[in-house]
Amino acid sequence: MRNTIITFLLLLSVSMFGQMYNPVKWTTTVEKISDKEFLLKAQAKIQSGWHLYGQYIEEGGPSPTAFTFKNQPKKFELIGKTTEDKGHETVDKIFDMKIKYFEDKALFTQKIKFISDDISNIAAEVDFMVCDDSNCLPPSTEELTFKIPSEKKLASAEETSIVKKDSVIEEEKTVSQTEEKKSKQEITSSPKKTESRGLLTIFILAFLSGFAALLTPCVFPMIPMTVSYFTKQSKTKAAGIRNAMIYGMSIVIIYVLLGSIVTGVFGADSLNALSTNVWFNLIFFILLVVFACSFLGAFEIVLPSSLANKVDSQADREGLIGIFFMALALAIVSFSCTGPIVGTLLVEAASKGGIAPIVGMLGFSIAIALPFSLFAAFPGWLNALPKSGGWLNTVKVVLGFLELALAFKFLSNADLVLQLHWLEREVFLAIWIAVFGMLAFYLFGKITLPHDSPLNHISVGRLGFGLIVLSFTIYLIPGLWGAPLKLISGFPPPMQYSESPNGLGVSGNSELKITGSLPEGAEHGPQNIITFHDYDKGMEYAKKVGKPVLLDFTGYACVNCRKMEELVWSDPKVLGVLNNDVVLISLYVDDKKELPENEQYVSETTGKKIKTIGNKWSDLQIKTYKANAQPFYVIVDHSNTNLTEPSAYNPNIEEYFNWLQSGIKNFK
Repeated sequence: MRNTIITFLLLLSVSMFGQMYNPVKWTTTVEKISDKEFLLKAQAKIQSGWHLYGQYIEEGGPSPTAFTFKNQPKKFELIGKTTEDKGHETVDKIFDMKIKYFEDKALFTQKIKFISDDISNIAAEVDFMVCDDSNCLPPSTEELTFKIPSEKKLASAEETSIVKKDSVIEEEKTVSQTEEKKSKQEITSSPKKTESRGLLTIFILAFLSGFAALLTPCVFPMIPMTVSYFTKQSKTKAAGIRNAMIYGMSIVIIYVLLGSIVTGVFGADSLNALSTNVWFNLIFFILLVVFACSFLGAFEIVLPSSLANKVDSQADREGLIGIFFMALALAIVSFSCTGPIVGTLLVEAASKGGIAPIVGMLGFSIAIALPFSLFAAFPGWLNALPKSGGWLNTVKVVLGFLELALAFKFLSNADLVLQLHWLEREVFLAIWIAVFGMLAFYLFGKITLPHDSPLNHISVGRLGFGLIVLSFTIYLIPGLWGAPLKLISGFPPPMQYSESPNGLGVSGNSELKITGSLPEGAEHGPQNIITFHDYDKGMEYAKKVGKPVLLDFTGYACVNCRKMEELVWSDPKVLGVLNNDVVLISLYVDDKKELPENEQYVSETTGKKIKTIGNKWSDLQIKTYKANAQPFYVIVDHSNTNLTEPSAYNPNIEEYFNWLQSGIKNFK
């Protein structure tokens, strides 16, 4: 039951960010032109999916690639400007301007002339910035070494080639050693793997949503109608199977096209910051409430009838065009039921950026298309289908109750980010208890809604599902008095965001409820752990008590942060370490409180104006650790030196405990 609920809820509540790293490798070679003139070549090998920007970009765009050659007291001179490959030019959606960029590889060359013969190598620096379809990494600087071969080695082209290879190997060693040093201070992970997992999750949840939409009164009755259409139109069994497959493919094309349009509107740039955007959460809350009311029977969301009539008239045509319009007619006629589900799915997928809306529509459409195609190809299977009836509207109403409950998650996000304390934990849980309680009464037949059929008795399946919902409702009730409710961790506001942060009994960390005054600048945080929200005050206290510091980069609207706090930090072993062996500094990257005017600045890494407290902590994380994922944990000493590699979201209690112990051991 737990996995089923969480899987469905995750469709609407994903707030993870991707890790950042350096996907560019630089190598250098030197080519002799004459006795005094040489060509310095810098080759950038760019990981698939990323692109490197050119040298000449207008102000307001991304940081251009720029080379600085360190001239040893007038030993050489540059001839002309650094040249670059042809590359690609496009109007970049992130920066809204025409920009030149490179994919896979890029070659930059600089012609030089020796003034002195006493040169063994030339040092240089390259500043550059790379982006993929979902985010941009902070500008980076790489040190390069151009190894100048001796005169003897340049006697022949063959030996010159050998020198080039040696230079490449030497440079690759240098890059490898540099990266090895960096890896001791910063965590790196493959964004492609993270992205793949995220897209797979979107696909699976969209696929399940498609099956949920299939069991609604606007879609399910269309199956026998479709089968009847293809049975009459197809003269042979082979033709029927072929037409059914084309019909299914047409459904997929229509919905994927819709996902492509959303991708084009939102852009391929990263929109995952929407998960902490107040207006996004408020608008999505209103949308879900409207969708829920529609499912509950207050009204129907329908497309104009004129559009449906035009499409339906085209569906009577024979051939491929007629089949395509038949699929389009299905999408339009069933919109009142599929619209809220598709809308929820598209907005959530769009918030992840990239091709997520396309992947989401692919999963949704496959789930819709499969039954229609299979039953149209094998009409005899229809006998195994349950008959249409009141149970279809019941499915629709259940979805309405679920959307109504989930709507308040987004309202809670907005309240948390603004720290208004209007929708605290007790209020949120009271709303969920009321919603799921009413759903239980509905399933037991105690209340009826518009479009419900008369109910003389309830089926065993409906009774069983009603008991599950009632049990879940009863489970929520102790949460009003401080119970942790680990089954839904991450969805309600955290324990400390409550009218009674310490609970009304002995729940949570009872030892700290009877402690005396808190250190200056501290407060009781998750699990009532003494927590600092100010970096300087937390560091000052850590020096005073002689303990290492646990930096917790978190967010008010971060679901996985809440899961770590409620599922991992609550473990007695972990909680003991957090209470006694470290000083916790929680830095909220979505804190919207503005910094004083004299503390605002422009970020060196992103070039953006740092206006809020959240901006400040986010910039600190990106600048220091080259990461922007939350949660993100770092154990440091009093000089801000890492005591172990940082850790991200890790629900494995034993691994997280061992990681804490490792950092503390290195501090001692």
